[in-house]
Amino acid sequence: MAPTLRIASRRSQLAMVQTHWVRDELIRAHADLEISIEAMATQGDKILDVALAKIGDKGLFTKELEAQMLVDRADIAVHSLKDLPTNLPEGLMLGCITEREDPADALVVHARHSDKTLATLPAGSVVGTSSLRRLAQLRHHFPHLSFKDVRGNVITRLEKLDGGEYDCLILAAAGLGRLGLGDRIHELIDPSISLHAVGQGALGIECRDGDTAVLEQIKVLEHTPTARRCLAERAFLRELEGGCQVPIGVNTRFAEPDHSGELILTGMVASLDGLRLLRDEVRGPQEDPEVLGIALAQRLRGQGAGQILEEIFASVRPQA
Repeated sequence: MAPTLRIASRRSQLAMVQTHWVRDELIRAHADLEISIEAMATQGDKILDVALAKIGDKGLFTKELEAQMLVDRADIAVHSLKDLPTNLPEGLMLGCITEREDPADALVVHARHSDKTLATLPAGSVVGTSSLRRLAQLRHHFPHLSFKDVRGNVITRLEKLDGGEYDCLILAAAGLGRLGLGDRIHELIDPSISLHAVGQGALGIECRDGDTAVLEQIKVLEHTPTARRCLAERAFLRELEGGCQVPIGVNTRFAEPDHSGELILTGMVASLDGLRLLRDEVRGPQEDPEVLGIALAQRLRGQGAGQILEEIFASVRPQA
């Protein structure tokens, strides 16, 4: 009997593109592997009239997929790693991290601003983003701009932009690229302006803890340099007790272009109004990336990050 693998996925267009890529790569590596996909809507997909931060982010885009694995209806779940909480349910583990695409944030503009950059947009221009991380950093650097929440999948957001509801959007460059919409990227936002989300640009494959047969199947997709970068970022976020919907940003890079040398981790915590923004950097051996993440979190806590986060949690408590 041929080996089988059952994948749980969100059913959004981007999620399915990502899941089909994982399926195709696994079949390429395991010619006899039979793979099925179960697509479903998560809580985050269903609630579109409330800002993400007001819903809460404990498994907002992952809980339903995880339930399928815990009741043995799926073997793995494919996630945008930035959506996967740093503390997973008992019995599940992060089994694999794929090679990262460009983790940068991207500016997408309405046609009327085709001659503008983020720095030259007129005062009052309406910027669409559902990310508190992007909101806080852009408010810090561009206080003259106006910001408006935007929900829905990437295509829906672009339709709202083109319909004139926004002057521009801030989206993940990786998602646009995977959807074949890279030509909509007007500007890649420099890390000096906007540090990206933890895990942005990488896929995380979650599985049951200790499922050696499945781990053996999916390990072919593991990209060690990406995994080390993302594990450092996730440790930083976990140590700060932050979630996907708080103004915490990161950037990781290696000292050498060939992914050798020290790992360098930059991190940021900001207030929602952008007036207070803490940013620092650590570097060290890449073989133990979580130590770097923890060290950076502790350094920023010493600079007041804890107080900023407590104020944010109090102001955006999830709705009952």
